[in-house]
Amino acid sequence: MRDWSDEELERYSRHIILEDVGIEGQEKIINSKVLIIGAGGLGSPIAFYLAAAGIGEIGIVDGDTVDISNLQRQIIHTTSDVGVPKVESAKQKMLLLNPHVRVNTYHQMISADNILDIIKPYDFVIDGTDNFATKFLINDACVLANKPYSHGGILRFSGQTMTINPHKSACYACVFNAPPPPNVVPTCSTAGILGAVAGILGTIQAAEALKFITGVGTPLYNTLLSFEAKNMLFRNVKLSKNPKCRVCGSEGITHLTDYEQAVCEVKNDKNS
Repeated sequence: MRDWSDEELERYSRHIILEDVGIEGQEKIINSKVLIIGAGGLGSPIAFYLAAAGIGEIGIVDGDTVDISNLQRQIIHTTSDVGVPKVESAKQKMLLLNPHVRVNTYHQMISADNILDIIKPYDFVIDGTDNFATKFLINDACVLANKPYSHGGILRFSGQTMTINPHKSACYACVFNAPPPPNVVPTCSTAGILGAVAGILGTIQAAEALKFITGVGTPLYNTLLSFEAKNMLFRNVKLSKNPKCRVCGSEGITHLTDYEQAVCEVKNDKNS
């Protein structure tokens, strides 16, 4: 058991008094490492809540800079951050919120060449991106590296998420075999997104990470949670691992390749 300062005990008191978390659970949180891929609409609430919770080491990956069109939903950034790398803007706010956490920044786009090295030190990975090519790459890498992770996606008024425990639960490719052809599915930049939808889904993903780390509750394994905010309808769809999955099946992938990017995507679309 670590030595707790009075300030830490006060800061995390609402976790510590939770019967299912307690001092032991908070210690697990402090000793954990979580990687967030994407510092945009989903990554913003995820980063805030993980920093607030006291995750000991948080990595955040994003190759973009802050654009004024991001501010409608990417709440970790402010008007004065326009033109600043998103990872640096996010790090600044996270440390202002909780100076006890360590934030590692990766100002780069992930690819088949770098993703395995980036995810290697972390206990849990969170997909906060908004393009299919990157989502499938994240899934492939986490399956190969045996890293549990949270998938999330949003568009217009809707969101969906599932948590993957590689080789034990259904992976993203078990459910969605391959990316759709370019221009078939619109993106946030072409179809729009209600800003608060990103907050709803990102908060759920942050909760999934904390559940995994503390061992409290049941993560969304073999479950696709989807919601539609117009009428605030939530639905859980039960899934099954596909034994013939091209990624996690018995004859699954052995190496990574980059997927084709949809041609309709624009600069800031990768970060919800």
